[in-house]
Amino acid sequence: MVNVQKGVLITCEASMKQFLVHLDENLAFGERFIIQDLDDTHLFVMASIVPKLQARVDEMMEKYSFSVYTQ
Repeated sequence: MVNVQKGVLITCEASMKQFLVHLDENLAFGERFIIQDLDDTHLFVMASIVPKLQARVDEMMEKYSFSVYTQ
C-alpha cells in the first residue's frame, strides 16, 4: 500500500534547518510537520504548514536583526 502526502521541499542553510527541526520537535504548530529530513540543507514538509513557517521565520528575523545607522 502506498502512503501519499502533499508536501513542499525546503532548501535552506543548516542553521535555519536546525531551527525548523526544533519547531517540529517541540510541536510549535500543534503537530509534527516535517515529512522527511533529506540532508543537511533540505527538508520535505507538509504543504499546509508553509504559511505558518514563513510567518514564524519572518518574526524571528525581525526580532534578531538590527539596523545600522550611519551619520
